[in-house]
Amino acid sequence: MNGISLLKCICDETRFEILEILQKNKELCVNDFVEKLKKDQPLVSHHLKTLKKCGIVKSRDEGKKAMYSISNNQLSVLISSITNASKKIPVLCSDDSCC
Repeated sequence: MNGISLLKCICDETRFEILEILQKNKELCVNDFVEKLKKDQPLVSHHLKTLKKCGIVKSRDEGKKAMYSISNNQLSVLISSITNASKKIPVLCSDDSCC
């Protein structure tokens, strides 16, 4: 995967929120995301499937549920760096039409 492909995979509000939540919690199931994001389960499952297809998250079965985590430490560091950088830049984008 090249950098552009990686950014396309994470450049969605819900997917990035999922990654930020995983950054703090290490491993969660779909129902945990539904509760934390306050979004419908099919939508959350769709985004988790996309992140898994891109290789950004991995899953393991635990009984009847799948537990999701960030696939490797480099991606975890990247998500943390993006989050921290966004807090340090006063105005990232004041025009909603630019992004």
